[in-house]
Amino acid sequence: MLRTMSRKFGAMALVAVLTATALPALAQTYPSAPIHLIVAYAPGGTGDVVARVVAPKLSAALGQTVVVENRAGASGAIGARSVVAAAPDGHTLLVGQTAEVAINQHWLKGLNYDPDKDLQPVALMTVVPLALVVPAKAPYSTMAEYLAAMRDGKHTFASAGTGTPGHFAGELLKAKTKANLTHVPYKGAGPALNDLLGGHVEMYFPGMPAAMPLVKNGLVKVLGVSSAKRSAIAPDVPTVAEAAGIKDFSFTLWQGIFAPHGTPPAIVAKLNSEINKVLNDPETKKKLLDAGAEVEAMSVEQFRAFVAAESGKYLAIIKETGVTAE
Repeated sequence: MLRTMSRKFGAMALVAVLTATALPALAQTYPSAPIHLIVAYAPGGTGDVVARVVAPKLSAALGQTVVVENRAGASGAIGARSVVAAAPDGHTLLVGQTAEVAINQHWLKGLNYDPDKDLQPVALMTVVPLALVVPAKAPYSTMAEYLAAMRDGKHTFASAGTGTPGHFAGELLKAKTKANLTHVPYKGAGPALNDLLGGHVEMYFPGMPAAMPLVKNGLVKVLGVSSAKRSAIAPDVPTVAEAAGIKDFSFTLWQGIFAPHGTPPAIVAKLNSEINKVLNDPETKKKLLDAGAEVEAMSVEQFRAFVAAESGKYLAIIKETGVTAE
C-alpha cells in the first residue's frame, strides 16, 4: 500500500513539475496567430479609440498582427459573449468597458454570461470621464444655462446603450434636477454622436476620447464632466457635481483587456506585461491623454480588485435609482 501511495504522489509531483515548466514555454511560443481585440460597440466610441491607439504598438511588441473588431449590441453583451465563447488561448480578447463587465450582470436578464466567472481580467488600460456635450448650435453654453432650460418642456438625452455609464449619468442627473428627460439608447457612441449632431437628441454623456475631436472641430460644446475631479485634458470645464451642486455625482468609463476564462496564467501574465509597457510608452501615453484618456496601468490582481469594486458600485447605484432595463 505504501508503495502504491508513493507511486501516486510521485506521479502527482511529476505532473506539477511538467505543468510548471510548460507554462513558461507556452508564454514563449504565444502568440502563434493574429490577435483579435473585440470592441463591443460601434466604431467611434471610447473603447474603439483606445484600442486603435494601443493595437499597433502591441502588435510590434508581440510580433503578430493585432486586429480591432467591432461587435455592437445589447449594451456590450454581444461582443462580450463572443469572447466568452472563444478558445481560451489568448488570441481573442475583449476590450472590456464598464457596462459589459461591471453592470450587465446586475441589469440584463438572460445575459448568458457571467463577467465574474467567464472573463479573466488581464490589464486595465485607461480611465476617462464622460463629457456632457450638446450641439454647438444649442442656445446654452454653460451647465447653469442648460439646467435652467431643462426646467421647462420635454428634453432628451442619448446613451451608447441601456445600462452604460452614460445612461446612469443621465438618469441620475434627471433624478437630482427633476427634469423631464427622456432616454434614447443607441448601439455605441458613434451613432449617438451622429444623432446629437443631427439635432435628433439634445444631450449626451460620451467618453472624452469620443467627444474631443468634435469639440476641437467646433461641432459640440462640453458643459461639464462626469468624474469627481476635472479632466486633465479640459481643466477649465467644471464637473457636473460642482456646476449642478449634485453631491457624489461621479461616473467614469474605463477600458481594459479581458480573456476567456481558462486562459493559461502564463499568457495572461505576458499580455499584462506587454500591454503595460505599451501604455507607459511616452508616445502612446501622450496620444491617449490628448484624446482625454488617462492611463492606469495595473497588475492582474490589482485589475481584478478594481473590477470587483466597480461591479459593487453600480449594483448600489441601480438599487438607489430604481432604474430598470428598457
